[in-house]
Amino acid sequence: MAGPSNAPDPKMDSQDLYREDMYTDRRVGTIRVLTPVKSDGTPDPVRPTSYVGQAQIMTPAGALPLSFEIEAKTLAEACEGFADGARMAFEETMKELQEMRRQQASSIVIPEAGAASALTGQGGLPPRGKIQIP
Repeated sequence: MAGPSNAPDPKMDSQDLYREDMYTDRRVGTIRVLTPVKSDGTPDPVRPTSYVGQAQIMTPAGALPLSFEIEAKTLAEACEGFADGARMAFEETMKELQEMRRQQASSIVIPEAGAASALTGQGGLPPRGKIQIP
């Protein structure tokens, strides 16, 4: 028998269940329809249905997945709103990538002048080969 663990308790919330249906045009992307259900699996008309669009954009580094909420009340409305949702998700993703690049570029550390002499005990660069001239 295993002892106590620090692993999280993966308990599902039976009051917040959804049935998931996927629709695709096999060209542009997919729409996930999340229909709220009660714990017995019957539809829960009190909570709204959610529509989530999914698409991919090709970048030099490969396919980049996009996932975005679509404001809609029906599947037809979700299809109409797909393009705008994808465009907004693309723009937000590009902004995040630019910010990540900016942060990474600003984290480059350039040694101060004189740092080489602190490393080698002499002026100039540290020795490169095994043969050293005194």
